[in-house]
Amino acid sequence: MKKFILAIAAAFMAASMASAQDMAQATELYNNGATAISMKNWTEALDCFQKALEMGKTIGADADELVANCKNAIPGVSLEIAKDLIKDAKYDEAAVKLDEVAKIATEYENAEVAEKAKELVPQMWMQKGVDALKLKDFATAADGFAKSYAADTTAGKTALYLGQALGAQGKTEEAIEAFRHAAWNGEEAEAKEQVSNIYVRQANAALKGQKFADAVKAAEKANSYVENATAYLIAGQSSQKLSKNADAIKYFEKYLEMKPDAKNAPAITFTVAALYQGAKNNAKALEYYKKVQDDPKFGAQAKQMIASLSK
Repeated sequence: MKKFILAIAAAFMAASMASAQDMAQATELYNNGATAISMKNWTEALDCFQKALEMGKTIGADADELVANCKNAIPGVSLEIAKDLIKDAKYDEAAVKLDEVAKIATEYENAEVAEKAKELVPQMWMQKGVDALKLKDFATAADGFAKSYAADTTAGKTALYLGQALGAQGKTEEAIEAFRHAAWNGEEAEAKEQVSNIYVRQANAALKGQKFADAVKAAEKANSYVENATAYLIAGQSSQKLSKNADAIKYFEKYLEMKPDAKNAPAITFTVAALYQGAKNNAKALEYYKKVQDDPKFGAQAKQMIASLSK
């Protein structure tokens, strides 16, 4: 019986010694992790803390403080690893890591790190978009901005950038939809300007392709968002080609109202005068001819028309 009791005591003593050894090893791992943090070696630090944590869980109550310290350190260290991935433009890897950080921070009740990880997601994708935009890689830029906006659907500026990147690829309808989202989130003025510009480009392309009715339609659409002098000019030129002179006059007058000092203003003014004359509105024809009677290019002809209409 005495031998049996001694055997039990020896077993307890051996277990106690093993536990102490495990505790010492776990503590050493934790300390190595802390040292790695001071050297900003985040990957090594994370490995040490994770190993220390697993050992601490097997030790029991004696390692409760160690386990708590590991759980406190792991989310923050993991976040730093994600940040380094972002710095290296490894956005897809960073996205996976940030998702891991958010989960582990939530599990370990570290609300601050969980929130930081969440905030980094749209910022990271925005950075990807901006970097690609600088290189005129519009497809990659659009991908970054789309993911950023998906992570934060209140970011009007992000939606604005997304619309620009999509527009640069000729994805007009998708771009317009992105600009609508930008308008809903505080960027209405700039979004309308961008949509207007899209339709101006469409109008110009239609004019060059001699699709004059389409050009007028697109120009009117542009002006329904933001009045644009170029849109009025295109609409005027297209309407004139369609022999819709009354419409042409209307559009040209709006163009001159917005761009009175434009290089082509004398030519447009002379055209308006001629259109009024063709419409038998001599009073208005005289008004516009007189505006260019001193112009070096159109003055002589304008004076002739003034003399003829004044008889």
